[in-house]
Amino acid sequence: MKNDGEIDFVIIWVDGSDPEWQAEKAKYAPPVHTDSRPERYRDWELLPYWFRGVERFAPWVRKIHFVTWGHIPGWLNTSHPKLNIVRHEDYIPEKYLPTFSANPIELNLHRIKGLSENFVYFNDDMFLISPVSREVFFKNGLPCDSAVLNVHCYSPEVSFHMCPIRDIGIINKYFSMKEVIKKDPAKWFCPLYGRQLLRTLALLPCPRFPGMWQHHLPTSFRRQTFEELWELEGAELDDTCMKKFRHMLDYNQWLFKEWQLAKGEFVPRSTRIGANMRLGDMNECSEVCEYIRKRKGKMICINDGRLTDEEFERYKKELISAFDAILPHKSEFEVDG
Repeated sequence: MKNDGEIDFVIIWVDGSDPEWQAEKAKYAPPVHTDSRPERYRDWELLPYWFRGVERFAPWVRKIHFVTWGHIPGWLNTSHPKLNIVRHEDYIPEKYLPTFSANPIELNLHRIKGLSENFVYFNDDMFLISPVSREVFFKNGLPCDSAVLNVHCYSPEVSFHMCPIRDIGIINKYFSMKEVIKKDPAKWFCPLYGRQLLRTLALLPCPRFPGMWQHHLPTSFRRQTFEELWELEGAELDDTCMKKFRHMLDYNQWLFKEWQLAKGEFVPRSTRIGANMRLGDMNECSEVCEYIRKRKGKMICINDGRLTDEEFERYKKELISAFDAILPHKSEFEVDG
């Protein structure tokens, strides 16, 4: 039976340094138009701080579903009562395995056994850095989110750029932008969105949804949203899941988020609740570290940019130092020693 009051966290993780994983990945040569960049897989060694943040700042979480190819950090306390280790074969249909793309892993999350109806999805580069209540993620059983229009601009150099265009195509198949906004204007013109409202105002003349702004922070999902879209667009989602690596014609989990927004099944949330910061080409590491140390928001996403090996090693040390300043003590998710 569903219990809308329970909230689980789901985090996906890959250890790109695992020799067994590397060997299996090497068996499948990535075809043209796939994304298999090193930054998709390398380990910043920040995962302990994810668990420390959850324990300290969201102790109310019912269960943490830790999704992994099979590797498990040696420091992780796998006997913790709130921890559920989920291997890909535990929930992803066999025909999609093995996969080296986050998209099949994300598109099938609703199949995780024991997953609560309401859950929050984290990439492993998303961290809690201040206390959060349940109401940050769900209110009255509805996901908390920000509904903002956006334009997605494709570049052939980045195959991922096609994903949001594909996603919004599905949304436009089932929803009229004008009717959606007219039905729930308070959800689309909410003062909590701040200057992001300018995006929506500028794009109102569009005949259909041009796209939706993605904050790239932990996302609140209802399991029934996944089930509904698989029922309606199973063939399209199946096509994405059959690909071993990210492909320019994939759909991704933003589709489910946008579906909730288009249906009006959400509660408006401030866009200033956290920050998405990209190392290298957008944000200096010192800027990211200051955001963490001063806890300027409740959460942060640290995007891995196109860094040299030297930059990667230097930034990793600086980020570990910043997280250690706010979360210096081991959590019960870490074994002693």
